[in-house]
Amino acid sequence: MADTLVPPKEQFLREETIRGGMDLLLLTNIRHLKSADEKLVSVGLGRAHHRLMYVVSRRPGLAVAELLAILDVTKQSYQRVSHDLLGKGLLEQRQSERDRRQRLLYLTEAGRNLERELFDEMHGNVAQAYAASGGQAVAGFWTVLQNLIGAEGREQFRALQEP
Repeated sequence: MADTLVPPKEQFLREETIRGGMDLLLLTNIRHLKSADEKLVSVGLGRAHHRLMYVVSRRPGLAVAELLAILDVTKQSYQRVSHDLLGKGLLEQRQSERDRRQRLLYLTEAGRNLERELFDEMHGNVAQAYAASGGQAVAGFWTVLQNLIGAEGREQFRALQEP
């Protein structure tokens, strides 16, 4: 892209370049999630609900404890969000057959449909950005993000990639 700013290669560790990267993360978060935020507000939900639905869509049958670790949230925070999703018929909890104390999470059909609607629009944004940037840039992007999330985050990322 002709209007894309790129720092000089030898200056990638300078404060202004690091701040520029942080600026991009902030603006990406705002712009990329804007349409999802609007849709969520229209059905009485927010980003916390979206994050929970997204992770459960990636890992149906995920245990509540695993979800808390991935999202790095407290049980109290989870309960507020899950209560809303359960009440709207978007999420269901099932008791594990192996360990009756464990609750497993699944999106209902309505939950899967809403999550898919939110994903489809964001998918288009990411696909367009990937196509405009090329494979080498995408690989670099993935590398930078994985280094930002640290070892524990990378383990969680790998777990989300498993079928």
